[in-house]
Amino acid sequence: MAEENGGVPQIRMSVLAQYVRDMSFENMVAQKGITGSDVQPDIQVAVSLDARKRQAEHQFEIVTKFKVTSKNKANGDMLFLLEVDYAGVFHVEGVPEDQLHPFLLIECPRMLFPFVRRIVSDVTRDGGFPPLNIDTVDFLALYRQEMQRRAQAQAPAEPLAN
Repeated sequence: MAEENGGVPQIRMSVLAQYVRDMSFENMVAQKGITGSDVQPDIQVAVSLDARKRQAEHQFEIVTKFKVTSKNKANGDMLFLLEVDYAGVFHVEGVPEDQLHPFLLIECPRMLFPFVRRIVSDVTRDGGFPPLNIDTVDFLALYRQEMQRRAQAQAPAEPLAN
């Protein structure tokens, strides 16, 4: 492969499958009968990622996990909770081994994100709320934050000064 591009490896990636691995939506407004015109939603979106090698050569499963909570700013009452695990199976070749981990957790989720955004929009709309169009996720920044968190967790504790 490297000879084809003058020594530069040719990266090949294809999406073999995409699917909702798990999803739940809880509409607290309907369940608890919350009423009132003073509802001011405060929406929080948490994102986590998971990647694993599959048995087939060069295949990986990437799971993007979104947890969307909406609470009333006025009193903190939960309005809705949406949890979506959206997965993709990718065939990836030509990525150097030392760059594979960031590639899988940055580039692959970028390809899945538009589909997750659509699911979140549709589910919130179908659940009785205005469609939620979540902001674009910076997967590079998310990856860097996770690597920094892991480095800090592995760092030896500072000795206490006497």
